[in-house]
Amino acid sequence: MRASVAGCRMSVGALLNGLLVSVVAALLWKYSKLSEHAALLEEELHMTRQSQELSQARIDYHVALQDLQDHGTRMVCTGKMHTDRICRFDYLCYSSEAEEFVFFHSNSSVMLPNLGSRRFQPALLDLSSVEDHNTQYFNFLELPAAALKFMPKPVFVPDVTLILNRFNPDNLMHVFHDDLLPVFYTMKQYSDLDDEARLVFMEGWSEGPHFDLYRLLSSKQPLLKEQLRNFGKLMCFTKSYVGLSKMTTWYQYGFVQPQGPKANILVSGNEIRQFARALMEKMNTTRAEEAEKDGGSAEDEKEKEKKDDYIVVFSRSTTRLILNEAELIMALAQEFQMRVVTVSLEEQSFSSIVQVISGTAMLVSMHGAQLITSLFLPRGATVMELFPFAVNPEQYTPYKTLASLPGMDLHYISWRNTKEENTITHPDRPWEQGGIVHLEKEEQQRILASKDVPRHLCCRNPEWLFRIYQDTLVDIPSFLEVLKEGMKTKPSLKKSKPASTVHPGRVREPQCQTSVQTTNEAKLTVSWQIPWNLKYLKVREVKYEVWIQEQGENTYMPYILPQQNYTFSENIKPFTTYLVWVRCIFNKNLLGPFADVLMCRT
Repeated sequence: MRASVAGCRMSVGALLNGLLVSVVAALLWKYSKLSEHAALLEEELHMTRQSQELSQARIDYHVALQDLQDHGTRMVCTGKMHTDRICRFDYLCYSSEAEEFVFFHSNSSVMLPNLGSRRFQPALLDLSSVEDHNTQYFNFLELPAAALKFMPKPVFVPDVTLILNRFNPDNLMHVFHDDLLPVFYTMKQYSDLDDEARLVFMEGWSEGPHFDLYRLLSSKQPLLKEQLRNFGKLMCFTKSYVGLSKMTTWYQYGFVQPQGPKANILVSGNEIRQFARALMEKMNTTRAEEAEKDGGSAEDEKEKEKKDDYIVVFSRSTTRLILNEAELIMALAQEFQMRVVTVSLEEQSFSSIVQVISGTAMLVSMHGAQLITSLFLPRGATVMELFPFAVNPEQYTPYKTLASLPGMDLHYISWRNTKEENTITHPDRPWEQGGIVHLEKEEQQRILASKDVPRHLCCRNPEWLFRIYQDTLVDIPSFLEVLKEGMKTKPSLKKSKPASTVHPGRVREPQCQTSVQTTNEAKLTVSWQIPWNLKYLKVREVKYEVWIQEQGENTYMPYILPQQNYTFSENIKPFTTYLVWVRCIFNKNLLGPFADVLMCRT
């Protein structure tokens, strides 16, 4: 009996001990789960805080992470080739460890275009506006969304971002031509790339001397590639655009063929001037002539404009100097009876330089990146570009091309130093500033003896660098002669009315009538109504172009006609079918579209 009681007590004790152990284990398990949950919450809050450091925009970290895990990355692109493609991404990620972008696949991922391995031939797209440059290609690595469980927790960038490469942020010409203009008009293409969008520069350069100009394009501080690693090992952009429009570029730098204007320029002075005006507003800078307007009669205004005209000379302080700059300034003042002022990138703020240039009648400068500021010149201004000895102005024309764009309404003149004794060379400088002492003696002698830099590819041609970094004593008589001769061909310009570029619409109601005169003679009469938009326009000259082609033949007969109907008899055969096209032409060079082809049987 005692044994059974003792056994019973032992069983109860063992039971109580077991229950106690179970309760403790449950509490420990719950505590560990709570601790784990607390750690996850703390990590999530930390990631949220890091995301908030990037932007004032609020983000629900848990929702964003769940969206990435469930739906992965989504991509939809415009453009057929890598050279004209821009892609929009949802949840494109970047690994700062691998220095690679990452596309996470799930059942809900979208990838358009789905190129497969063609995505690497040579790339998905160009990250900069410089076409098909092998240092500017963009692509991404691919991972399943499930891999996120084994990776560092992502930091989400809640801003809409534009991801791109700056091509050469140390050079002002490249800053404007390759970066600022393309970014400005890429942002115009997409409504959510507004003033609140963030720019992300992936080329790896530091800020550079002109970073304040990039800041003008967005209210958000741009991000550099080197800064991304400060926010975590894995960053995910909730919504981003990758790539730049190339429609605003007008010059190619000679990577494949010697430098020169692009073969197919798509931008006009109208778009350049709209960009310049927007940038001036961002800089709180107004055009000098606008700032000085104070009313008065038209004659008073004209007299005031003439009196206030001035010339700007760009002064350089380190390389490519004008050695007799003071003499040049005095000669300009005496010749044109105008005030002459100098500006310098080394000594003045960029906005103050723009303020001065925006009101000048003439800009004079040695060839160099500072001449990109001519896009701020008023209509009717003159650009006078100076070239050192042995440098042919016809081979280096970025600023001539800019000035010549339709709608820029600038007059361009170039002067070239033809006297070798008026130049100072610097063979002992570093190669990037034109030094040649690192070359073989025979090559140095060849360069020193050369009188004209031959056409060449970009970018380190030693003969080009040697000559372009010369200092020049400007021959004043020849300079003034070239300038005065060039001014003779300057077109007159009404400041208030830039040239119209409105194109005609289709001609309306085209029709044809035929008649057979004899077995060898026939007549074809074609008539049409004026384009619809012509009745709302004042056009100096309207003509019509008619093409006639015998069916089955490869050649056609073109005619330019002043009237809306015409009867053709020459070369018109009886019992023959003719194809006829008609279109309108404004002012000799503004062509309208052809109307639908007519099929006319004689």
